[in-house]
Amino acid sequence: MIPTITAFRDSPDKGRGLARDMRIRWALEEVGQPYAVRLVTFAEMRQPGHLALHPFGQIPTYEEGELTLFETGAITLHIAQRHPGLLPEEAVARARAIAWIFAALNTIEPPIVELEQAGYVEQDRPWHGEHVRIMEDRIRHRLDQLAARLGDADWLDGAFSAGDLTLVMVLRRLEGTGILEHYPTLTAYVARGEARPAYRRAFAAQFAVFEQSR
Repeated sequence: MIPTITAFRDSPDKGRGLARDMRIRWALEEVGQPYAVRLVTFAEMRQPGHLALHPFGQIPTYEEGELTLFETGAITLHIAQRHPGLLPEEAVARARAIAWIFAALNTIEPPIVELEQAGYVEQDRPWHGEHVRIMEDRIRHRLDQLAARLGDADWLDGAFSAGDLTLVMVLRRLEGTGILEHYPTLTAYVARGEARPAYRRAFAAQFAVFEQSR
């Protein structure tokens, strides 16, 4: 059965491959699973039909037969468990790869998203500059730890896994901030992810939606 995911009809990322459906497209491309995409507008995301799939009115969602999922971590993990290629076969290594999915979303991503949102909603507040500095310090602290853990390795724990996929997409959210450039090993790590054929196919598919909406 071909799963269906939802994505922005007119994405605010303007074709940069940062919208969260990109994570699911990439995972599906890595495992060779064909998929369908249903594009939704922001107005449609607030309608009961979409809210039945995603209670918070966001994208992506994932539908496969009777199964409906939301949240990129849950969807990525489901794909990785259902298809070979994104998780190690050995149980201990498999558990570590899954842990990195959660680390990317729960430890690395929150201050990055908070920094993004600060630029949208509080620029006129007198404490905005100080808040930005605090967020940037938090991000650098986590990147210091992450760079130390990665070292000179290509991937987090042996072969490329769903943990790497998730983390690369999280780190890509730092584009334009100038923060990641201070970490050569992490910059190279992201570049290795972006060079994967499955990533390039996913990016091209998402970018095509942007091109059609122009």
